[in-house]
Amino acid sequence: MSLQLNPASAASPALPFTRSALVRRSLAIVLGSLFVAVCAHVSVPLWFTPVPLTLQTFAVLLLGLLLSPSVSAAALVVYLAEGAAGLPVFSPAGPAGFLHIFGPTGGYLLSYPFAAALTGLLRRHVAGGGFASSVLAAATASVLILLCGAAWFAVIAHQSAAAVLTLTVLPFLPGDTLKVIAAAAAASGLRRFRRA
Repeated sequence: MSLQLNPASAASPALPFTRSALVRRSLAIVLGSLFVAVCAHVSVPLWFTPVPLTLQTFAVLLLGLLLSPSVSAAALVVYLAEGAAGLPVFSPAGPAGFLHIFGPTGGYLLSYPFAAALTGLLRRHVAGGGFASSVLAAATASVLILLCGAAWFAVIAHQSAAAVLTLTVLPFLPGDTLKVIAAAAAASGLRRFRRA
């Protein structure tokens, strides 16, 4: 007597798990994009540069440290799509929609999906994924964001290299250092909390 399994019934227990994983992934992407939007509105304009101080970088780095590279990058792509569609998700300093993306801060914005993915990849593959590797991963991604922002600004503003650094990089180094440390500390704390 042979026992035969119905392939459909054998595969069915995996379907709820797949749907559940898809729902969790989609929720993480949407909530991640909203988290960046909230942080974008914590914005302080500076009188000497069109680039404001915001918490966006902190949000990008934290998502990269907490989510998988693909999910964090997807959250930032959704964020950019929301802003391009005219939703009020970008910093209030500047125009809305596509004009904001192609404005002085466009390089920073367009680097976000890559920076988030890079953060996650580095954290998982450098020094075991602890606090030190989180700092290193976040710092590397922060440098990427600054370089992309500076390069974009140099192209659209036709400024000298010294002027570009003064307007788009140097004023933000102290704040970005604090954001890197804060994101690494928050991610490490949340991971410990989840394991408890």
